[in-house]
Amino acid sequence: MSISSESEETVMKIKNFLKRFKAYALILVVGLGLFTGCGSSGSGKSSGKNAKIYVIFTDEDDAYRKLLYNGLKSSAEKEKVTIKFENCGNDVNNQVEAARKAKKGGYDAIICRLADASTAPQIELAAGGLPVIYVNNQPDESALKADKYIFAASDENQAGKYQAEYVMNKLNKKEMNIVIMEGEKGHSGAEARTASVKENLKDAGVKANVVFMDFANWSDDEAEHKMDLFLRTGHSIDAVFCNNDTMALGVVKSLQSHGLSTKDIPVVGVDATSDGCQSIKDGGMQFTVFQNAKGQAAKAIELARDLGQGKKVDSVKGVTENGKFAWVPFEKVDSSNVDDYMK
Repeated sequence: MSISSESEETVMKIKNFLKRFKAYALILVVGLGLFTGCGSSGSGKSSGKNAKIYVIFTDEDDAYRKLLYNGLKSSAEKEKVTIKFENCGNDVNNQVEAARKAKKGGYDAIICRLADASTAPQIELAAGGLPVIYVNNQPDESALKADKYIFAASDENQAGKYQAEYVMNKLNKKEMNIVIMEGEKGHSGAEARTASVKENLKDAGVKANVVFMDFANWSDDEAEHKMDLFLRTGHSIDAVFCNNDTMALGVVKSLQSHGLSTKDIPVVGVDATSDGCQSIKDGGMQFTVFQNAKGQAAKAIELARDLGQGKKVDSVKGVTENGKFAWVPFEKVDSSNVDDYMK
């Protein structure tokens, strides 16, 4: 009997050991599973420098947009991210379809130069949850969302402020007749730059009589033609504010053809393109505002890469407190420092 009792006791010990072993094994398997889950993205996103970015663009026939386009390409190469461009012209439907392609193609994020700023919600819906970085044309703030939909650019209000300050310091007048050449109807940059010029002149106590204002669609030829038509009225002017350098060049050509001195009538632009800077050196334009296309492109690539990997971007330089904007500062350019911006 003693042998039988000892055997039974041994069997019970073995059974208890096996129960404990199974419990420990289960804990170990679950733990390893959790550990493995923490180490992977869980969303199929590419990591590090293998991010895939889809760029929805309009066209490159504008000097600044060409700089931005090339900046996106060079920044993507530098960061070693995969990038695909789709040029949709100004067709909104093509842009929406391109956003769908980005989602279906397994891309991590979208960079978009909107053809129409009001269509951001359609782009976001078609993107199916992909983060979208907008450049060059700002959608309404209601379409932006922290760590999801961000506008990467330069604060257009600052551009108009710098233009107004230059002209006020140059002319030192409490009343002036001004011309404003606007870029593109409905374009956020054109609207903000124009509004900022008016507001800053008013806030400084300057009575600015806008004797002529029209859209020239960023074109030097169109700006020259419209300025020619206005000058035939014989109306006096003190300064010309242009939403970009290309239009300013057309205005300079028109003024000079009518025998008017651009030394007496400041013509100011935005972008600090190579042609614009050369005009300042030659005594045509007097002032421009450098819009850093390479800086904006690099910022857009950085944001798209990080958001595509599921990261937050609140610590990225230039991102505002509300997380909806990422600003690259404008810079003042005149004859005193134009050589620094010659390309």
